[in-house]
Amino acid sequence: MSSHRTPAPRRCSRWTCTWSTRSRVPRRSPGSASAASASAGRAVLGELGSGLEAARLVGALPRLLTAPRGVGETVVDIPGWKAPEASGAPLRAYLRALGHDARGWGFGTNTGDPRRDVERLSTRVRQLADEVGSPVSLLGWSLGGVLAREVARRHPEAVRRVVTYGTPVVGGPAFTAVARAYGPEAGAAARTVTERLDAASPVRVPLTVVYSRRDGIVSWRACIDRSSLDVEHVEVFSTHLGMGIDPDVWRLVADRLARPTGSRAR
Repeated sequence: MSSHRTPAPRRCSRWTCTWSTRSRVPRRSPGSASAASASAGRAVLGELGSGLEAARLVGALPRLLTAPRGVGETVVDIPGWKAPEASGAPLRAYLRALGHDARGWGFGTNTGDPRRDVERLSTRVRQLADEVGSPVSLLGWSLGGVLAREVARRHPEAVRRVVTYGTPVVGGPAFTAVARAYGPEAGAAARTVTERLDAASPVRVPLTVVYSRRDGIVSWRACIDRSSLDVEHVEVFSTHLGMGIDPDVWRLVADRLARPTGSRAR
C-alpha cells in the first residue's frame, strides 16, 4: 500500500529538488476550494512571465555546456498540446551538441488527438529502435509526455527512458487550465481510463517526472505519479510555458539521458 508521507528531497539547489520513489509522494496541500481557485488564478497569470526563462537560459549556457555528454543515443522529442514541432528545436539542438541523436516526433503540430497519436508514435518508435538497434528515449512536454508514457507502457522493449515535464498523469484534462474546453464527461472518462491503465499495466521503464508549483496550466498535483515502477520526481521553479527553455529542465534532461539504463538519482 502506498504511503502518502512527503519524502525528504535527496538533492536541493536554488531551483530544484529531487527524489526517487515508488510510492512516497508529495501530500496534497490543504486549503479550501476558494483558496485553491485563487491560487490557480495567480498561477495562470504567472504564465505571462514565461519569456523571462529565455534570459535565464542565456545566463546558464556555461553551466549547460558542462552537462554529461551522450554517445549517440536516439531521443524523440514530443511537443505539447497545440505546440508545433519546432517548439522543441532549441532543446534538440542542445542535446545534439552534447552528442545525442535528438529528433522531432515527425508529425508536426500536436493537434490533441491522443488515440491517433499514440498509435502512430508507437509505430515510429518501434521502427527507430529497429533502425538504430537499441531502445530510444522519449521526451514529452505537457500532452507530449502523456503520449510518451503510453508508448512506453505499450512497448517497453523499444523505450530506454522517459522524461516528462508539465505532464498530467492523473485526472486527464480535469487538472488543467483548459478543462472547460473538454467538458466534465470527457475529463471523467480520461481519468477512468488512466487509472485503469496504471493499475493493470504501470509504466516500467525509468521515468523522470518534472513538475512546478508555478505551473499555471497543469496542476502540479496532477503530475505526481503514484503507479509507475521506476519513477523519479523533480521539482523546478518554472512556468508551464517556460519549461521548454528552462535551463534547469535542459540540464536535467541531459543528465538523465546520459545515465546508463537502471541508474537512479543519488
